[in-house]
Amino acid sequence: MTTAQIALGLGSGGLIGFLLGLVGGGGSILAVPLLLYVVGVPQPHLAIGTSAVAVAANAAIGLVAHARAGTVKWRCALVFALAGGAGALAGSTLGKMVEGRRLILLFALLMIVVAGLMLARRHEGGDPDARLSARNAPALVGLGLAAGGLSGFFGIGGGFLTVPALILATGMPMLHAVGTSLFAIAVFGAATAFNYARGGLVDWTLAATLIAGGLLGGAFGARAAGRLAARKGAFTTAFAGVIILTALAMLAREWTR
Repeated sequence: MTTAQIALGLGSGGLIGFLLGLVGGGGSILAVPLLLYVVGVPQPHLAIGTSAVAVAANAAIGLVAHARAGTVKWRCALVFALAGGAGALAGSTLGKMVEGRRLILLFALLMIVVAGLMLARRHEGGDPDARLSARNAPALVGLGLAAGGLSGFFGIGGGFLTVPALILATGMPMLHAVGTSLFAIAVFGAATAFNYARGGLVDWTLAATLIAGGLLGGAFGARAAGRLAARKGAFTTAFAGVIILTALAMLAREWTR
């Protein structure tokens, strides 16, 4: 890695960590495009494997701050993450078989769909007393498996999937879904990274650089999440906007290649 790539990796890691702490999944969405188009990683699959390592670590870092703030529903997180971890292993195995450019195009289209779903739910308050029950356990398992499978297939932490999935399954508020999703992101990312590392598709030096940048970014993101929660759907709207803009840029770049 050159000095410029190290600097870009640190900056990208800071942004990833900040967005993970703020919205639970923004960092995982932006990790692959940042590695491909900013840092200059030559292969989509190498970018996916490397980002999975960094996102898993940065999610765990962000989880600490949310746990201290009491915004993690641990029992819901465990059920959701265990189901999703199995899905991530299966999805990442399939993803490695797909040609890199086609994988990126599908990823960008999925980003737009999920952003639209999040905008549709941005004004919902949620139930802060939501918890694991016999009624919502099947939904947590099913949605966790689906989110994990898509997360592994596209090589991202999957927070942009887990946040709305947790809200749908349990009715918990957005802030609690963000905190709870970080546990799932860490599990999904670790499962995906393990699968890609077996094929030599992880740049460990770059991953360490991203993680270092994410240490500071994650702390600031978690603090910002607490302040923005009082503004109801404000940070969800901003999150969705970033997703859409990034997806459109990816589509434009890849489609014209």
